[in-house]
Order: sequence, then structure tokens, then C-alpha cells
Amino acid sequence: MTPPMQEQTGLALLDNILSLIDMRSFSSVWFWIVVALFWSAVTHTVLGVSYDLIVQARKKGGQPLADMQALVEIHTRRMLAMVRHVGHWIMGFVAAVLSLIFVLAFVYGLEMAQALFLLLLPLTITRLMVLRVAFRIERERMHAEKLIQVLLRHRLWVQLLGVVIIFITAIWGMMRVMTASVLSI
Repeated sequence: MTPPMQEQTGLALLDNILSLIDMRSFSSVWFWIVVALFWSAVTHTVLGVSYDLIVQARKKGGQPLADMQALVEIHTRRMLAMVRHVGHWIMGFVAAVLSLIFVLAFVYGLEMAQALFLLLLPLTITRLMVLRVAFRIERERMHAEKLIQVLLRHRLWVQLLGVVIIFITAIWGMMRVMTASVLSI
């Protein structure tokens, strides 16, 4: 009689684990943890330079400023070289993936696809913003104070975008959860 009891305990444990990994995105705590970590990571670095290094470069100058300028130069050069070499392929692939996810999300109504779209579209927008800043840094050959101002302004715009997108995601998620709970989906 012991094996069936162990089997029921194992099934209950499996059910508990599977309930943690719920495919309903907007009602899952894991989705909101991913959203918070995503925006935290996106706003922490600007062109490969962490915010604290930008602040140190602004306050102290010297070595932190030289380190910041070197990191920005390395990341800008690498990013622009890749964009000039295969940028059109990357853009086509991203457009195809976003289109597929959009259709799955809003034509077929898949909640997981809606959550992915609300994560990937802002990621694409922020990457385009970074690319724009990189082209500007290269074109104007920015250094020192001007570079710091541009990086901090870019970070502010990314944070504002994050606030707006998190608000939109929260509203969409609440509507989705309330609709599902009312309709018992």
C-alpha cells in the first residue's frame, strides 16, 4: 500500500510545481518578476557602461572618465560594425518575429504571445534608441562632458519608456485577467 501513497504524493508535488510555472502570463508572479528584471537591466547600462561609472566619471573625471569613454568607444564601434555588416538581416528577422508574435497575440488571442510582444517590442525600441545614440556619438566624436550628457539623457528616455510600457502592460494584464476570470477561461 505504500507505493500508491508515494505516487499520490509525487503527483501532488508535480501539480504544485506546475502551478508555479503557469502559462497564463499576466496572472503569474514570474511574468512580473521578468518584467521588473528586464527593465532594471535595460536601464542599468547605456552602451555597455553602467550608470555608476557614468556618475563617477561625471564627479571625479580622471580614470573613471577614461574608462567610460573607452567602454563607450568599444561598444559603439562593435555595434555599428555589426549593423553595417548584417543590420538588414537582423532587422528583417526581428520584423518577422515581431509580426509572428503580434499575429499570435492579437489575432489568435494567445496570452503568452501577448506577454512576449509586450516585452519584445519595447526591447526592440530601446535597441533602436541605443543604435541612434551610437550613430550620433560616432558622427559627433563625443568626449567628456558632452558624452556624459548624451548617455544620461538616453538613460532618462529609456526609463520614461519603461514607465509607460510597464503601465500599458499592467493595464493590459489587468484587463486580460479580469476578462478571463469573468468569462471563466
